[in-house]
Amino acid sequence: MLVELGWLLVGLVLIALGADSLVRALAGLALRAGAGAFAVGLVVAGFGTSLPELSVGAMALGQGARELALGNVVGSNLANLGLVLSGAALAAPLAIAMRWLRVALPALIAAPLVLIGLGFDGTLGRIDGVVLLVLFAALLVYTLRAARAEPAPVQAELATAAVTQTDLLRNLLRLALGLVALWYGADFTVESARDIARLAGWSELVTGLTVLAVGNALPELGAAIFAARRGLGNLVAGAVVGTSLVNALLVVGAGAVWMGLPVAASLIRFELPATLAFALVLYPMIRGDAVVSRREAGVLLAAFVLLLGWQLWQVARVVP
Repeated sequence: MLVELGWLLVGLVLIALGADSLVRALAGLALRAGAGAFAVGLVVAGFGTSLPELSVGAMALGQGARELALGNVVGSNLANLGLVLSGAALAAPLAIAMRWLRVALPALIAAPLVLIGLGFDGTLGRIDGVVLLVLFAALLVYTLRAARAEPAPVQAELATAAVTQTDLLRNLLRLALGLVALWYGADFTVESARDIARLAGWSELVTGLTVLAVGNALPELGAAIFAARRGLGNLVAGAVVGTSLVNALLVVGAGAVWMGLPVAASLIRFELPATLAFALVLYPMIRGDAVVSRREAGVLLAAFVLLLGWQLWQVARVVP
């Protein structure tokens, strides 16, 4: 088991490094081509942090581990809302003035409801995947159109996510290294996660919901804490909510179109409703006084720890 955990750690580190390198490369190339720093920062904040889930999901599907792929996505969303956001707000309260969240937060509430409705028959098929991708496209169009209405301080804050060098050769090298690191990182991560599931007697779904989800969230947690300490609350909230929506709509939608995804009954009964509960609790925190306080963050973190403990306890009851 220690060997498998070691390879899992290697894979997660490679994914984190590869995602960072790839995002910086694409941002640098976009800035070099004349794109505005705010537009690039918006994409990086909202979608760039989904690369770990996307790479692991694609590799898992390529290896036929469909439950692992879906578990990783759902678990990552729970970790984003219950661990990453709360950890950042515990480091420093998050002041949020991002207008995009007026639509993104209701979308975050609707996303698990849509997944429950589409997956209630036990599977997400190609038509379901197309529905999710259409919803993602609509959200993306709205995001790009509404971005111009963001207050100047919010635009300046999000533009910091695009700060990088624009040298062509440097960014092409970053791009190549990022893709290689993501490929091998995802391969090591998926293979070791499947081995851990087999040795521990866990299902691949549970492994994706717990081990992979928390592992993928740790680098994002570190980045979120760093941003919160710098007073970049809009950047943290935009990244967490944006990543969660990308995971639910784009990553799951693409996987369903590719080969279909089995939806376990436990997802319908517990994990997706739990995601909905986190989104419902988060809505008044942000839309109320526009600040996620340390006390509110403590509530989110406690709920996530209880959720994770309950999942592991359920596994322990089944495994002899």
